[in-house]
Formats: sequence, C-alpha cells, structure tokens
Amino acid sequence: MSLTFTLDPAVTPELRDGILDLWTDVSNAGGAVGFVPPVTRETVRPELVRHLVQMAEGRTRLLVGRDETGEVAAAAFLTANTHRLMTHWLWLYTVMVHPRHQGKGYGRDLLSAAEAAARTFDGIDAIRLTCRGGLGLERFYASCGYKEVGRVSDAIRVAPGDDRDDVTMLLPLT
Repeated sequence: MSLTFTLDPAVTPELRDGILDLWTDVSNAGGAVGFVPPVTRETVRPELVRHLVQMAEGRTRLLVGRDETGEVAAAAFLTANTHRLMTHWLWLYTVMVHPRHQGKGYGRDLLSAAEAAARTFDGIDAIRLTCRGGLGLERFYASCGYKEVGRVSDAIRVAPGDDRDDVTMLLPLT
C-alpha cells in the first residue's frame, strides 16, 4: 500500500490531532523532529500551533500523507524563503513518517511528494533542509537526490555530552 498525499489540506480537528499524534510518536521513537524523548502531546502542541499559525498566515504549507485507513501517516512542512536574495529555494522541515510505517518506502514517497509540491511554487529552483547528524539521515536524504552543502559540528545538543552536527542538504529542481 502507498500513502495518499495532500498539499494544503483543510485543517480540521481530526487533522490537527493526527499531526500532533504523529509528531509525538515520531519524537518518542527517536526521530529528529525538534524534540528529544520522552515527550507528550502537550509538549509538542505549542510547536504545532506555531506551524498552524504560519500556515494561516500563508508562510508555510503542509504536506500530509494518509495511509489506507485514512490516518495521518506522514507529514512535512514547506516554507518559502523570505530573504529577497534567496527566494529561489524553499525550506522543507519537520519531515515525519510514523514509526509503524518505517521501512515501507514512505519516507521516499514523502520526499517525492514534497519535490512535486515544491515545483508548484513560482520560481523555486531548489529545496533545502537540515537534519541532525549521528542518525544516518544525511545518507537517506542523499539516496533521495539531496546533496550535503553544509555542516556545523556539534550545533545540536540533544543531551549534556551528546552534541550532534547540523547538516544542510539541498535538492536542485532544475
């Protein structure tokens, strides 16, 4: 089975709760999506609200993947760069696939859907994302066509004595 992707879905209470559950479950499974486990829904909620506000303001777009039962199984956010000299690329962030769906190719499907979504933005030549080093994420993104274009050593502190690199990846669209 594959996921069904929707760009800019209507934000209903069901979708909001589905993304909140996804983000919490991904975080608690060790996913590098801005938190360190353990987290609760209430820990994640303020960050989700911030994203929803950015969506309402038109600054961020949401890509959601639903499984065969209609549940939120994957999501990512796309944000156009507002710096006047960098409007030709956008950010892809908080890229998540539910742990129960890991290993099914849904991460690749999500990135492919994000690339297709990015191509709907006017004047976008590339997608840029950052990932936490030490988890093999840069190898995964590279296998999907992204190139490592920068790295800041020990920029992410996940715990005292556990600093990780902040890796910047780029996918040219032209």
